[in-house]
Amino acid sequence: MIPRVHKRGTRTIGLLYYLYGPGTHEEHVDPHLVAAWDSLAPDPGRDPQATYTELQKLLDQPVEALAPCRRPAQHVWHLSVRAAPEDPVLSDEQWGEIARRMVAATGIAPNGDAAACRWAAVRHADDHIHIIATLVREDGRRPRLNNDAGRAQAEARLIEAEYGLKRLNTGDGTAAQRPTSAERHKAERQQRERTPREELRETVRRAVAGATGEREFFDRLASAGLLIRRRIAPSGDLLGYTVALPDDRNKDGEPIFYSGSRLAPDLSLPRIRERWSADDHQASGSVGAPSRTAPGAPSTARRGTASAAWQALIVIEDGDDAAAAAHIASAGEVLDALAKTSAAHTRTQLREAAVAFERASRSHVRAERGHDRALRQAARDLVLSGPALGRGEDGATTAMAIDMLFFLVTAAMHWHAKKGHAQQAAAARQAAEHLRAAYQAAATQPLGALYQRGRRLGHPLLQRQTAVLRKAVPELAEQVLAEPGWYALAATLADAEAAGHDTTTLLAHAAGRRELDTAESVSDVLVWRLRRSADLPADTSNAVSADHRTVRPADRAGRQAQGRTGPRHGRS
Repeated sequence: MIPRVHKRGTRTIGLLYYLYGPGTHEEHVDPHLVAAWDSLAPDPGRDPQATYTELQKLLDQPVEALAPCRRPAQHVWHLSVRAAPEDPVLSDEQWGEIARRMVAATGIAPNGDAAACRWAAVRHADDHIHIIATLVREDGRRPRLNNDAGRAQAEARLIEAEYGLKRLNTGDGTAAQRPTSAERHKAERQQRERTPREELRETVRRAVAGATGEREFFDRLASAGLLIRRRIAPSGDLLGYTVALPDDRNKDGEPIFYSGSRLAPDLSLPRIRERWSADDHQASGSVGAPSRTAPGAPSTARRGTASAAWQALIVIEDGDDAAAAAHIASAGEVLDALAKTSAAHTRTQLREAAVAFERASRSHVRAERGHDRALRQAARDLVLSGPALGRGEDGATTAMAIDMLFFLVTAAMHWHAKKGHAQQAAAARQAAEHLRAAYQAAATQPLGALYQRGRRLGHPLLQRQTAVLRKAVPELAEQVLAEPGWYALAATLADAEAAGHDTTTLLAHAAGRRELDTAESVSDVLVWRLRRSADLPADTSNAVSADHRTVRPADRAGRQAQGRTGPRHGRS
């Protein structure tokens, strides 16, 4: 249940006309009172003798009783309360009780207060009500409305529990503005998948991902097909921007523009500039600042993403709050960039992950920009490298990147949970589930190829990799050996050995670094960590079998001695 305190107004009759009227797009159906300060209050929706003016005069009576100099400039209070889409349709009686609880909780009409403000609750749709009140009490005093929005949220949580409704998390004021009911109804009539506000928010986020300045940012918006207006000061300085979809127009045929701040708090021009200024500061004298080099291959960008995500994971778990918040915010940029450049079979889940994580990227912990430049560079490299193929090295390194981003998002979820950021933690959890699905789609082919190569390893070589596993990670060995992915890990260990690495040290280092307890398959995680840290090809579909490349002379002699009677595959 979502309560929303709207901006205060000056005209009671104007709001009544809207609540009882047809709505901006004929979306209001059967508007009528479900509760009011007085059970005999007139209802213009159901009583043909009642008028809007009659109800307005009664609501405004305490205001009009004051001398003009004592009347509040904005005396109209407005609260909407909306049920979740999956909630059952509530009756008028239930909505009436909810309205009474809301005006009591917010301070409009506390329980047992005979001199409280006058109010009325109007229902014109199945899923929500609007409460209008005038902000002068019967005794001429003003109501105490400190933190009315927060108190409405707290009461909503109690109502959800008592009515068996969907339990939502309490917000902290950092969420993006939700589409209005008028925007949703318009999108439905136009058969849009999302409202223009939501579509614009995603497009602007993607334009920000890895951008290094205003020119690049606005070029990306234009390339995406948006209409752009810039707000220029008399001095010529750019103050802000608004964007619109070319086909989203009002009744006069004019495009409907949204400012960045109306799309999301961190999409205002000043907040976006914070990212660029941090980049410029770091670039002035720091190693690792975002580069302006030519784009590389998609697979290279994805490897870089996995490495940057790994380092960010360490910061989120062990760094200070400001640096952690910066890395979490930039993780959103990486998800946006990866979704924008993903192949068809992973695109939907990656896009949903990016949309979900948007809510997790902001909190009241102010991000200290600059520390996150490696992630922002990774996002930039993804965008500049362009779309990746869903197969070969591109597809395999996509699985590698998604695997590491899953753990980064999971770390963000734990961080938010520790801080009491309920909405952000829930959003990160949802993003992780979408990343899990995207990973399964991306990893099937490359892990399948590694699995087949592992199954073909000769018995001595497989025994040697088993010994490495038991020596490097004795606490995980039996679990890994029981997983189907063990053969893929064995093939990877064989490749690392052939490349000259100390596989025992390499494996111990990979397993000793965080977050294996949330993995569905430990062997899968270790495969990608090893292939990234050892700089091994991610795709081995056309590789020569490892047992032909890495069998030592002693092993070959042992195999010949075994003859045809010895087992060629197995785990010891």
